[in-house]
Amino acid sequence: MTTTLIEQFTHALTEFSSRVELVGDAQWSDPTPCTEWDVRTLVAHMVDEARWAPYLLSGGTVSDAGDRFAGDPLGDDPKAAWRESAGAAREAFAVDGALDRTVSVSSGEMGARDYLWEMTVDATVHAWDLARAIVADERLDPELVRRIHTQREKDPHAFVESGLFRPPVQVAAHADLQARMLGLLGRRT
Repeated sequence: MTTTLIEQFTHALTEFSSRVELVGDAQWSDPTPCTEWDVRTLVAHMVDEARWAPYLLSGGTVSDAGDRFAGDPLGDDPKAAWRESAGAAREAFAVDGALDRTVSVSSGEMGARDYLWEMTVDATVHAWDLARAIVADERLDPELVRRIHTQREKDPHAFVESGLFRPPVQVAAHADLQARMLGLLGRRT
């Protein structure tokens, strides 16, 4: 059985969601593998990304958004903010014909399928970042790991050029597939 892009995205959101729910009250300012972000900033990044999806998929553009997405996206309840934004993003991508659209993102126009895949990779990798930061289970969905690794191995510098991830890092030859996938996205396990 082949999983659809929407199913892969849902798995990635589940990976990230499970870690968000584990964040303790005292952990929001803990450092993450994303050296410029603490736990709160990492979750805010993901909430922001998810909040944009319905807007962009409905034809909105970055230039027309104005201050629509300004301010703290987490408010007083970061976990609820994540649940709400992730649900809205999932629903927006599931709308009939949504994946056939073109979206206007900060780097230009891209197909909705590519946009969805980019968000899937981001949610998966940041699930690991968050798990590492809060000392939770770091194992990721093996099918997502395999798919991301296969794609990144073909073009390991694609996300680096986009500014989404750091350059690949060397990983031991005997490392498991997850460690190799994370290495392609600039993570040391």
